[in-house]
Amino acid sequence: MIAYLEGKILNKGNGFIILRAGNIGYKIFVNANLYSNLAAGQETEIYTHQYVREDALDLYGFRNMEELEMFELLLSISGIGPKTALGVLATGSVADVRESIARGDSSLLTKVSGIGKKTAERVVLELREKVGKSEIGSGGKETGSASGDEIDALMALGYSLSDAREALRRVDANVKDSGARIKEALRRLGK
Repeated sequence: MIAYLEGKILNKGNGFIILRAGNIGYKIFVNANLYSNLAAGQETEIYTHQYVREDALDLYGFRNMEELEMFELLLSISGIGPKTALGVLATGSVADVRESIARGDSSLLTKVSGIGKKTAERVVLELREKVGKSEIGSGGKETGSASGDEIDALMALGYSLSDAREALRRVDANVKDSGARIKEALRRLGK
């Protein structure tokens, strides 16, 4: 199993890179975010997942172990293949995906090509217990954190999950009222 490669990017194709490690060129599929940050001739290191099927032996690359672990969690769901799992990782950071799943919100997942409403709900249902407790804790509100309702309100106004979460994180911890927290977050987003 190939788990990590380090080398020089020889070429970029449609959703993949060719990475020379030693004297061997590896074709590695990467998500759109990582793809846009890589350039031919660049030295890089990539964590990989080797996906084996009857008709293919593919490598999927990630910038860190956290992305790799989320990719493998997504693959554990029936009906989610590697291309779809890469698409999920392109919709936001791993923290965004974890938070969305932990909150029981399937809307982030439905933005991915190949994931409909029922599949997204199944992903949330099957992964909620695995990601929920580690990311948002158990019940108590941490300083500077946001409730799901506050994030949902900002997302309903058209802000992304990461923007909403960041704006709410910057709200003074002494502000406890949800309405006041949302107003303050909107002020910060407007700047």
